[in-house]
Amino acid sequence: GLRNCSAPGRDFSLRPHRLGMAWESPNWNGCEQSLEEEKTVTHLCNCCSSRCVAHIHSTPALLPHCRSTVDPVDLEDYLITHPLTMDSGPLRDLLEFPADDIEVVYSPRECRTLVSAVPEESEMDPHVRDCVRSYTEDWAIVNRKYHKLGTGFNPNTLDKQKERQKGLPKQIFESDETPDGNSYQDEQVMCLKTLWACSIFDLKNSLPDALLPNLLDRTPNEEIDHQNDDQRKSNRHKELFALHPLFHCCVDFWALAGAWVLGPCKVFGFESNSSQINLFISIFSITYPSQDVFLVIKLEKVLQQGDIGECAEPYMIFKEADAAKNKEKLEKLKSQAEQFCQRLGKYRMPFAWTAIHLMNIVSSAGSLERDSTEVEIERKGSWSERRNSSIVGRRSLERTTSGDETCNLTSFRPATLTVTNFFKQEGDRLSDEDLYKFLADMRRPSSVLRRLRPITAQLKIDISPAPENPHYCLTPELLQVKLYPDSRVRPTREILEFPARDVYIPNTTYRNLLYVYPQSLNFANRQGSARNITVKVQFMYGEDPSNAMPVIFGKSSCSEFSKEAYTAVVYHNRSPDFHEEIKIKLPATLTDHHHLLFTFYHVSCQQKQNTPLETPVGYTWIPMLQNGRLKTGQFCLPVSLEKPPQAYSVLSPEVPLPGMKWVDNHKGVFNVEVVAVSSIHTQDPYLDKFFALVHALDEHMFPVRIGDMRLMENNLENELKSSISALNSSQLEPVVRFLHLLLDKLILLVVRPPVIAGQIVNLGQASFEAMASIINRLHKNLEGNQDQHGRNNLLTSYIYYVFRLPNTYPNSPSPGPSGLGGSVHYATMARSAIRPASLNLNRSRSLSNSNPDISGTPTSPDDEVRSIIGSKATDRSCNRMSSHTETSSFLQTLTGRLPTKKLFHEELALQWVVCSGSVREAALQQAWFFFELMVKSMVHHLYFADKLDAPRKNRFPERFMDDICALVSTILVPSRLNTSLGFFLNDLLSIMDRGFVFSLIKACYKQVSSKLYSLPNPSILVSLRLDFLRIICSHEHYVTLNLPCSLLTPPASPSPSVSSSSGFSTNVQDQKIANMFELSVPFRQQHYLAGLVLTELAVILDPDAEGLFGLHKKVINMVHNLLSSHDSDPRYSDPQVKARVAMLYLPLIGVIMETVPQLYDFTGIFCVTIDDYESEGGSMISQTVAMAIAGTSTGRQHSTFSAESSRSLLICLLWVLRNADESVLQKWFTDLSVLQLNRLLDLLYLCVSCFEYKVQKYWLVKSKDMRAKLEEAILGSIGARQEMVRRSRGQLGNAFGSQENLRWRKDMTHWRQNTEKLDKSRAEIEHEALIDGNLATEANLIILDTLEIVVQTVSVTESKESILGGVLKVLLHSMACNQSALYLQHCFATQRALVSKFPELLFEEETEQCADLCLRLLRHCSSSISTIRSHASASLYLLMRQNFEIGNNFARVKMQVTMSLSSLVGTSQNFNEEFLRRSLKTILTYAEEDLELRETTFPDQVQDLVFNLHMILSDTVKMKEHQEDPEMLIDLMYRIAKGYQTSPDLRLTWLQNMAGKHSERSNHAESAQCLVHSAALVAEYLSMLEDRKYLPVGCVTFQNISSNVLEESAVSDDVVSPDEEGICSGKYFTEAGLVGLLEQAAASFSMAGMYEAVNEVYKVLIPIHEANRDAKKLSTIHGKLQEAFSKIDGKRMFGTYFRVGFYGTKFGDLDEQEFVYKEPAITKLAEISHRLEGFYGERFGEDVVEVIKDSNPVDKCKLDPNKAYIQITYVEPYFDTYEMKDRITYFDKNYNLRRFMYCTPFTLDGRAHGELHEQFKRKTILTTSHAFPYIKTRINVSHKEEIILTPIEVAIEDMQKKTQELAFATHQDPADPKMLQMVLQGSVGTTVNQGPLEVAQVFLSDIPNDPKLFRHHNKLRLCFKDFTKRCEDALRKNKSLIGPDQKEYQRELERNYHRLKEALQPLINRKIPQLYKAVLPVACHRWMLILLYFNLTRVMLKNKNSDGMIWHKEDIGMGTGDSSGSV
Repeated sequence: GLRNCSAPGRDFSLRPHRLGMAWESPNWNGCEQSLEEEKTVTHLCNCCSSRCVAHIHSTPALLPHCRSTVDPVDLEDYLITHPLTMDSGPLRDLLEFPADDIEVVYSPRECRTLVSAVPEESEMDPHVRDCVRSYTEDWAIVNRKYHKLGTGFNPNTLDKQKERQKGLPKQIFESDETPDGNSYQDEQVMCLKTLWACSIFDLKNSLPDALLPNLLDRTPNEEIDHQNDDQRKSNRHKELFALHPLFHCCVDFWALAGAWVLGPCKVFGFESNSSQINLFISIFSITYPSQDVFLVIKLEKVLQQGDIGECAEPYMIFKEADAAKNKEKLEKLKSQAEQFCQRLGKYRMPFAWTAIHLMNIVSSAGSLERDSTEVEIERKGSWSERRNSSIVGRRSLERTTSGDETCNLTSFRPATLTVTNFFKQEGDRLSDEDLYKFLADMRRPSSVLRRLRPITAQLKIDISPAPENPHYCLTPELLQVKLYPDSRVRPTREILEFPARDVYIPNTTYRNLLYVYPQSLNFANRQGSARNITVKVQFMYGEDPSNAMPVIFGKSSCSEFSKEAYTAVVYHNRSPDFHEEIKIKLPATLTDHHHLLFTFYHVSCQQKQNTPLETPVGYTWIPMLQNGRLKTGQFCLPVSLEKPPQAYSVLSPEVPLPGMKWVDNHKGVFNVEVVAVSSIHTQDPYLDKFFALVHALDEHMFPVRIGDMRLMENNLENELKSSISALNSSQLEPVVRFLHLLLDKLILLVVRPPVIAGQIVNLGQASFEAMASIINRLHKNLEGNQDQHGRNNLLTSYIYYVFRLPNTYPNSPSPGPSGLGGSVHYATMARSAIRPASLNLNRSRSLSNSNPDISGTPTSPDDEVRSIIGSKATDRSCNRMSSHTETSSFLQTLTGRLPTKKLFHEELALQWVVCSGSVREAALQQAWFFFELMVKSMVHHLYFADKLDAPRKNRFPERFMDDICALVSTILVPSRLNTSLGFFLNDLLSIMDRGFVFSLIKACYKQVSSKLYSLPNPSILVSLRLDFLRIICSHEHYVTLNLPCSLLTPPASPSPSVSSSSGFSTNVQDQKIANMFELSVPFRQQHYLAGLVLTELAVILDPDAEGLFGLHKKVINMVHNLLSSHDSDPRYSDPQVKARVAMLYLPLIGVIMETVPQLYDFTGIFCVTIDDYESEGGSMISQTVAMAIAGTSTGRQHSTFSAESSRSLLICLLWVLRNADESVLQKWFTDLSVLQLNRLLDLLYLCVSCFEYKVQKYWLVKSKDMRAKLEEAILGSIGARQEMVRRSRGQLGNAFGSQENLRWRKDMTHWRQNTEKLDKSRAEIEHEALIDGNLATEANLIILDTLEIVVQTVSVTESKESILGGVLKVLLHSMACNQSALYLQHCFATQRALVSKFPELLFEEETEQCADLCLRLLRHCSSSISTIRSHASASLYLLMRQNFEIGNNFARVKMQVTMSLSSLVGTSQNFNEEFLRRSLKTILTYAEEDLELRETTFPDQVQDLVFNLHMILSDTVKMKEHQEDPEMLIDLMYRIAKGYQTSPDLRLTWLQNMAGKHSERSNHAESAQCLVHSAALVAEYLSMLEDRKYLPVGCVTFQNISSNVLEESAVSDDVVSPDEEGICSGKYFTEAGLVGLLEQAAASFSMAGMYEAVNEVYKVLIPIHEANRDAKKLSTIHGKLQEAFSKIDGKRMFGTYFRVGFYGTKFGDLDEQEFVYKEPAITKLAEISHRLEGFYGERFGEDVVEVIKDSNPVDKCKLDPNKAYIQITYVEPYFDTYEMKDRITYFDKNYNLRRFMYCTPFTLDGRAHGELHEQFKRKTILTTSHAFPYIKTRINVSHKEEIILTPIEVAIEDMQKKTQELAFATHQDPADPKMLQMVLQGSVGTTVNQGPLEVAQVFLSDIPNDPKLFRHHNKLRLCFKDFTKRCEDALRKNKSLIGPDQKEYQRELERNYHRLKEALQPLINRKIPQLYKAVLPVACHRWMLILLYFNLTRVMLKNKNSDGMIWHKEDIGMGTGDSSGSV
C-alpha cells in the first residue's frame, strides 16, 4: 500500500505478523445499513463511574457498556462543523492531516555499472523493448510522508534512542560516588587517625554545609508550594520514554556462503607463457552451500607431438636441482618447445589438474591431504575490508532445502592455500563424469587417487569472503562496475553461477548470454585420418564464413570478444572428450539465420611437406530459433563430412539433406550442451505464447505465428484467454524471473481491454483469475521467501517499486506532473547479476534472528510492535533493485488498444466482489496483495486527477465504496486476512472518507462481538481483534483521528470555536471531569480509536477475565507503544499539545488502579534499599493487602503480571500523570474516594521501587549465572494456569499469540540485549547507568508531582486528610531507595512543606512514620554529597523546630533521632560518620541563627542532642576502624550500650546488635549472654510497669544464669520511668517480648553446649507459661529440657583462655592493657598468636608488630617506642580450695569464671630454666572484671596476684602431681592399660633427666641448713613415701591387666621399681630431728589436742582430691621422736 522508502538500508517488506480476526457478515448490504442496525443496540451505561473499569470482564455476558459498539463521530462532518479559530500553532496541527501527507515519487534507478546493460541494437522487437523498459524505468513509489511517525516506526530504534538521549545530565547518586575531596576532610584526617574521638571542641570549630537560604523565614505555604513547583519542573527531560531502556535482540544472519574471492583462479581459463602466472582475482557466488563444493583447477599446455604421458614425463622426472647435470637434455626440450609454440601455438592439450575441497577450507575442518596433492593452509587477514556476509545480491542460506547437506560458513576466515602437486591428466578421463568420480574419491579414503601420477608445481590461492563493494570489478558481461578509478588496473571478475536448484528472483537487469559445452565426439567409424581433433565453435548470423559474429568471450590474455573458439586436442584420439565452456553474448534480436557452427579439424602435429596444419574433417550446426523460441538443451548431432549447403541455417542437421555425406551414416556422434542465461528469453512455452499474443495485439499485425500455429484475428480472443488460463501451467522459475512484466501485462488487460475485430474484449475476470493463481503459486512454493507475515517478498517489491497505473500516460514519457518534486536516488546494492539484490529482501546490515528477511534493529521495547508494523516502514531500501537508470515511459508503444476510463482499483474491487468459487478463495488467501495494489492505484489516481486536496467525501464514487464494504464483509477467520484488512483500513484512513473507514472498523468490531457469544474460549478471537486494532492505531495521524481537541459534550452552538490561547481547563470547564477519566459512550464516540484501545486494555486486564490473562502482554505493549510514539513525536513536543494527547488516555489511570493485585511486586525483589538494616526490607504491599485495597476478596488468587509487563504499564501511567493537565487531575482527585486515592498512592509506591536506580557497580560484576537468576526473577514464577495458557497458545500456531510462546525469554527480559554481547564495554555500562539514573530521577519527580497534586486536593477537601499518611509513606519509601541528588533535593522540599502544612500528622497520628522519617533524614545527613546533606539537615532541623513549637519540647524527635543514629551506627555498612558530623554542625548552626527561638530552651536542647549524637559518632569512628577486629568491635559496641544504661530502648538495641555479631562468629555462649542481659533489662522495666507474680522480679531473678546480669539493675538516679512517652515503647518491652528473648537465649545456650544454663533459663520461662496455661509451650519446653539433660553426660569442650597484653603507643587506649581472651575450644597458643600478629601486622605493618615469646613481666622501658608488642599466655581457670566443693562437674569448672592462673619458671640469674636446686616458679593469678561467659569474648584484668615457689616447693608440687597421675591411672574405671603403663614408665623407668630419683637426691640427701626449709624437706620426704606406695599399687594393677606377651615387660618394670625403692629408701627414712622433739610441756596436752584437730582438718582439706591418700603421723606436724609413736 502506501509505503515510504526514502531511507537507505531498510527492509521495506516488513508487515505485522501473527494477526488474525474472525468476523462474518452474511447479510451485510453496506456499511450504512450496519451502522443503522447497530444504533438500536448501542446504549449508554449510566452506572459507569470513574471506576468503570472495575466492572470490566471479558466474557460475553459482562460489561455491556464497554463491550457494546458505539457509533463513531463522522470525522469529516465534525471537522467542518467544529472548526478552530486559530490560524496556526501546534494545536492547529492536531485538527487535520497535513496537506503534504502523501506524495508520489518517481525515483530513477541507479545503475551499478559505468555503462548501462542494454542491447546494442537500435531495432528491437516489442518483447525485447518491453523487457528493457521494465529493467530501466524509474521506480514508482508512493510515500506517506509522515508514516515514520506512526507507532510502528517512531518507537525508538537504538540509534534514535541514543540521539534523543544526547545532552542528558549525569545524575549524581551516592551509590556511584566516592566521598567529596574537600578541605574539611583533610582537616579531619589526622583527628580520626590519632584520636578515638574528636572532641566537642572540634565539632564546634568544624565547618557546616551550606545553609539553605530563607529556610527560617515564615513564608506562606502557598508561596512555598509555588517555589517548589517551579524548581521541580525546570530543566526536566521532555521525553520520558527516551529514558526507558530498549530491550532487543539482534542476531546477524548473514549468508556467509554468498560469495568468495579466489585468486589466482578463473572459471574459464588464463594464458601465460612464463613460468609464473600473474595475479587474477575472481568472485564466485554460491547460493546453496553444500559439503560437495570443490575448486577444480585444470592446466593445459601448448599442443605438441605425443600423448599426455609423454609430454608430461619431463616435468615429472627432471628436478630443478639436477639442472646442470641434465643441461643438454633440457636445452633439447626447450628447442622442441619453441618449435611447437611457433607452429601449434593456438592449440592446446590437456596437461594436469587438481581439486580443492573448499568446504574443508571454509569450515576450518582441514585441507585436502592426499599422497599426490599437498595443500598448505595459512590463515591470514583479508585483503580488503571484510564482512561476515556474502556479496550483496547473492542468495542466502535460507533457500537451502532441508534435503541438502548444508555447510555452515559462519566461521569462514581468509586463508591462503598452496598447492604443490597436480594430477597428470588421463587422456581417456576428460569427461565430467570422470571428474565427479575423482571428487567423490577425494571425500573418502580411496586407492584410486594414489594411482594417479603427480606433477610437481606450485599454485597459491587466497580465498576469503568477498568485500561488499570491490573496486575494479567486471560483471559477467565484462561491464565495469562503478568505483572503477583506473582502467589499467587488473580487474576482478564476477563469475556467473549456475545454481544447483532454481533461484526465484525476478529479472531486473538486461542479460543475454549463451554457454556452449562441447562434450564428446565419436569418429571411430569415420574413414580417413582424423586423430588429433579440435572443434572450432562460431556464432553465425548467416551462412557465409564472413558472417561469424565477434560475440565469443575471450580468455584473459586475448581480446574481450572473438569470432571463434577451439577445444583442446587429445593426441591420437578419434573419440575425444571435451571440457571447455564457451561463453557467447547473444544478440537482443534473433532471426532464423542465427546459428552455432561447429567445424571439426584434424591438427597435424608433425611437420611434413605439403601437409596443412589443420584439415577440416566435419561440420554440424544448431539453429538458435525454433518456432520463434530460443533453442537450448542437450544435443547429439550428426556430423557432415562436407560443407553445409546454402540456407542450411534454417534447418536442423537432423534433417537428411540430399547429396550430403555424413559420418557414421547420419548418426549422432557429437554431444554438446547449450545453456542460456537470459532476461529476454523466457524459455517457457506458455509464457512465450502469452507474451507473443499480447505483443501481436499491440502491433496489430495479423495473422500472427505462434510456434507452428498461424493465428488470424478472429481466433485471437480464444487463444488469448486460453493462454492466460494456461499461465498456471508454466514453470515457476521463469514465471518469477519475468514476474514484473507478466503482472504488468495482466494489469494492462484488466484496465485497457484489447480491441479485437472491432470489438472490445473484456479480459478483466480472466486476468484477475490468472493474477490470483500466480500469487498463490508463489506463496505456496516459495514459503522460504516470505516475510514473517506471510507476504511474499517478490510481490511486496513489485507493488512498492514497480506497479503503476497503466492508463495514466499511455503515449507520453515518464510522468511529469509538476508536483513530483526532485528525483529520489537510492544507493544501489552491489552485485546485481541475474539475481539482483533488489528484490531479494534479505540484505541488510542487521537482521532479525527469527527471520533473515527482517531488516533493522528491533526498535521498540516490544519487538512484536515492530514486527507488526514493520512492513509498513519507509525503511525499505534493502529491497532496492540494483539496475541502471534510464528514463523511459511505461507502455508508450501501446497503439493497439483504445484508452478507456477504467480505473484499476475500481476494476480490481469489482472483479474481486463478483468472483466466486476457487478464484474468490485464492484471492482471499492473498488478500494483502490485492489490497495493496488497490491502495497504490487509488493514490496514483488521486495524484494524476489532482484530487489529493479534494474533500474526502468526493474522492471516490459510491459504487466503489460499496464494493469496499462488500469486500470487508467477506473477510473471515484466518489471521492473514485479519492482518491484511487491518493494513488496508489503515491505508484507507490516509486517502478516503475517514468516517466511512471508522464505520468499517465498527462493523468489524460488531461482527467479532457477535461471534464472541458462540465461542467457548474467546481468547483467540480477542487476540485477533487486538492485532487488528494495533494495526489500525499504527496510523501516523492516530492522534488527529481521535479528535483530541473535541469536547465530550458538544454545546448546542453549531460551530463553537476554541481560542488558541485558551488554557486546557477552559475546554473542559463545562463538562463533567469524571467523564474524561471513564470509558463512557461519549468518550468512546469522540475519541474512537483511543476508546477501542483502552476498552481492550480494561477487558483483558480485568482479573475476572477468564482465559484472557495470556493476552495482557500484548495489550500492554500496544498501549506502551502508542505512548512511546507520542512521546517522541516532534509534532507533539509542545506541552499544550501533549496535554491534549494525554487527555485521550486519562481513563488509563483508572484501568491501572484496578490492576494493583496483579502487578509484579517490585518492592520485594527490585527495591534494594540503601537502608538494608530495616525490617521492612521485604514487600510493603503484599498480595493480600493489595487485594484488600483493591476491594477484592483475598480468598481468590489472581495471576500476576510479569515484571516487564508491569514495568511497561507503570511507565504508561507515569507518562499520563506527567503530561495531563494538573488542574484536571486535581479536580478528578477531588471526586475520588479515600479508598481510590489510597489505591493510587499504592501504585505510586510501586512505581518508586519499579524505577529505582540500580547501582552501576552491580552491572560491572554480573556473570552468566547471575544473569540467569535475574532473568528467572524478572519472569517470575509460572503458575499452572499460566503454563496451561502458554501451552494452549503454542497449539494454536500463528493465529494467536505466537510471540508469547516463541520468543518470550528475549522479549521479556533485560538480558535480551546481552544475548549478542555478553561482556559490555565500560562506555556502554556508563551510558546505561546514565540512562537509568535519568529514568529513575524523572520517574520519581513525576511521582512527586502527583503527590503534590494529591496534597493540594487534601488542602481543598478536609475530609480526605486520612490519605496524608499514604502520601508520607510514598515519600519515605522514595527516600529509602537509591535516589539521585537532584530528586532528593525536591523530595526534601516537598517533605518540609508537608510537615509545615500538617504538623500534627507526624507528631500525633503517624508516629511510626515520624521514626522512619528521622531515620531517613539522618541517613541522608551522612551522605557523601553536600547538597543532599544540606537539604537533609534543613529538614531535620525544621522537624525539631516544629515538634518544639507544638509543645515546647521535641522529646519525640530527640528520642527518634537518637534511636535512628543507633540503628545506623550498629548495622549500616554505608554509613559515614565524617559527613554526619558535618551535618550535625549544620543543625547546630541553624539553631544558633534561629532568632525567633533564641530566647527559648530550644537552642540548648538542640545543642544537647547534637553533642550526644556526636559522642555516639566518636565511638562510631572506632567501630569503623576496627571492623576487622572482632574483639575491639564488640568492646566498642559494649561501651556504646553502656552509655545507654539509662535509655532502655537503645541499650536493648545495642545488646541485640552485639548478639547478632556474636552469632555471626558462632560465639553462641556470648550471644546467649547478650540475650539474657536483654531479658533482664526488659524484666527490670516490666516489673515497674506491671506487678505480676509470675513475671521475674527483675534482673535478680537471672543471677543463677549469670552473675554479670546484675548490671542491668535500674537503680540509677538517671533511670527514665517507663511510663514516659517514647520510653520502653519497643515490641520487646512486653511479656511476649520477654518470652521471645528468653527462648532465643535458651536456643543459643543449647548451641553452645551449655545445657545446664538452658535449664536455668527455662526456670524463668516456665512460671510465665504456667500462668498463661499454655500447655503446648510447656510441653515444648519440657521436651527441650529432656533433650538438654540427655546431652549433659556427653563429651563437651568449652572455651580456651589466654592472657593478652598490649604494649606500645600504637595501640592507643589498649596500651598496657591486659585482657583474658576466650577462644574456641582446643585453640592452640600458636593459633591465637598467629591471628593477632597477622591482624595487627596488617594494620600497623608486619615489621612493627612483635610478639613477646615469654610470660615474664614486661619492662616497658626496654621496649622500642616505635613498635607494638603483644604478649600472649595460656591461662587456666583458678579456684580456691573452698570453691571446689561447689564446682563438681565439667560445666561448673567452665562457667562463671573470674580467676585464671598461669605459671612462669625462672632462675635467680634471669634464665627461665636451670638446675633443680635453682629452679623457681612464679604463679600469677588474674581476676577479671566480669565472669566468663560474658557479653564480650575478652574481659579486662582487674586484679593480679603473684605467688613465688622456691625450688623445693617446685619439687613438692611436681611430685604431688606425679603421684596424683599414678593414683588416677590405677583407679580408673574402666581400666586403661596403656595409660597405666605410660605413667608407670615415666615414674619407675626414669633414671635421668630430672626424674624422681634425681629430685630426691638433690633435695633429700642433706638436711637443709635453713630451719625454714625443714617443713618443706619433710613434706617432700612424705611425698616420695606416698609416691613409692602408688608405684607399687600401679605395678600390682598392671600385672593383673597384662597378657602373657607382656610378662617380661612387667618383670622389667618391677626390677626398675625395686632399684628405685632401694635408692630412695635411705633418703625417705632420713628425718630432721628438730621436727620430732617435744616443743610443748606435758601440761599443755589439752591445747595440743586442739591444735592437732585444726592441723588434721587442714591436711584433710588440702588432700581432698588425692584419692587413696595414706595418712602418716608426720603429717600432723608433731612427733614423739619415735618413728612408731602415736598421738
